[in-house]
Amino acid sequence: MTKRQDEGRRPLAAHALGFSEELALIGYRKPRAAAHLELLADLSNWLKGEGRAPAELGTVEFARFLAGRRERGHRDLITTVGAKPLIEYLVRLGVVPSPVHVVPEGPGKALLERYRDYLTNERGLAEKGVDLYEQVAHQFVTSVQVEGSLDWANVSAADVTRFVVASSQGKVGAHAPSLVPALRSFLRFALLEGCISLPLAQAVPSVAGWRMSSLPRGIGHDEATRLLDSCDRDKAGGRRDYAILTLLIRLGLRAGEVAAMGLDDLDWRAGEFTVHGKGRRDERLPLPHDVGEVIAEYLRHGRPSSTSRTVFLRLYAPYRGLSVPAVIWTVYNACDRTGLPRIGAHRLRHTAASDMLRAGASLAEIGAVLRHRSPQTTAIYAKVDHRALGPLARPWPGGVQ
Repeated sequence: MTKRQDEGRRPLAAHALGFSEELALIGYRKPRAAAHLELLADLSNWLKGEGRAPAELGTVEFARFLAGRRERGHRDLITTVGAKPLIEYLVRLGVVPSPVHVVPEGPGKALLERYRDYLTNERGLAEKGVDLYEQVAHQFVTSVQVEGSLDWANVSAADVTRFVVASSQGKVGAHAPSLVPALRSFLRFALLEGCISLPLAQAVPSVAGWRMSSLPRGIGHDEATRLLDSCDRDKAGGRRDYAILTLLIRLGLRAGEVAAMGLDDLDWRAGEFTVHGKGRRDERLPLPHDVGEVIAEYLRHGRPSSTSRTVFLRLYAPYRGLSVPAVIWTVYNACDRTGLPRIGAHRLRHTAASDMLRAGASLAEIGAVLRHRSPQTTAIYAKVDHRALGPLARPWPGGVQ
């Protein structure tokens, strides 16, 4: 059989050379690259056996392929995460379709699919937000089914209240603040779609809460210093982690903003950088000299060679940008090295605000750096400004004068 005939029989054979070159570009060495090329050959043989063209490889079909791969005794590259380099490469070439989120089967499947499309295309929500809202909607639809069927005409305000109460039990209120707006959004959509005839979104109970009731929980200067000092800056990973922690502690960036930072966002001549913040807002901030030096040290002596334009990359192939959980785990790992209790990346944002306050910055200046939309969000830091609050304290009746 000639090479041309073999490529005709194996649908993906023609892409093996290009995929091999792609693997080398993203940092895979020969032994590991060989495993990914074997995966491509296995998928090509599976498509041939199924009588399917690559363009027919949807999410469900690929899940079947991986399940069969596990059944055949494979122990490597048997999940969608492991197969990600191959799928991303084939999607980029247009050989296979982009993975599509599959809405669970059930009576409300069609409505949930339209709702997900609405959240993505009309509302412009990020994928994480779309997943959360759809999950809440699916849970509600499941809760109002009767023997596997769904009669929207019988869905009442009592069903809505019952669902919220049941979903919030045992959560100590932590789940309700995200559940309530998601459920209201879905019920408004169901009303517009004509599935329900009553404005049931108004029946969703509000979450009890008291604004300004809590204190921002940052960490002390000594603890922050210990986190930074725990990074071994003689190694590439230490330089990367030191730069990440510096951005979190000094500038109060969110974990997602650190993960999204690109090389093109750094304007070295102007001493500024672009932050891709919440709500898809891009804003320019000054890049302090010391922070810029730390980032530059990582870029020169720690960042692996890659075609990726993301600033912070994985330490091992494939050399792609860090995810948000990876940034959070950078903080966790630093805590583990220093013996401190694990804290979230957002605690370091509070630390940055508290440090600016102690240095004499005004609340307006802090709000500008943290990019708060409302002054009320920044106002909570007034509660930790003990010097400013001291003169306002009244003596305790009957206390020592």
